Amino acid sequence: MFRPTTDARIYLLEEDDRRIVPGGPAVIGPDGVREDIPPAVYRVLRHVLEAMQAGRAVKVSPLRTELPIDEAADAVAVARDVLRKHVGAGEIPFRSTESVDWVRLADVMTWDNSRRAARRAVLDEYWADEPDNDEHPS
Repeated sequence: MFRPTTDARIYLLEEDDRRIVPGGPAVIGPDGVREDIPPAVYRVLRHVLEAMQAGRAVKVSPLRTELPIDEAADAVAVARDVLRKHVGAGEIPFRSTESVDWVRLADVMTWDNSRRAARRAVLDEYWADEPDNDEHPS
């Protein structure tokens, strides 16, 4: 059963994720030609299919695994100055060339996921401390 998806995701496949598994998933074209695909790619295609079946548009954009800081910020939907601040604070490794500071997309994604999880934990704690709406003080 498909369920609509509205979340944006970045899929970054490691070497192991790109391997074909014997008897694993495949794409079959209208001409009947079967193309085996890695299980991780199947999960990506499911995400795209779920979104499109829900009537959503989908954008697929190949990204390099190392990006200038501003491009990395755009990729994970973080303000450029916010990402630059955290890179400058040493929270995300980077390398510099003459005119560009580069970050690995995997490092930015790890940082962003950690930041989002911490924010969720704070909100969960806040809501856990709130009295139920059904309770009325006596």
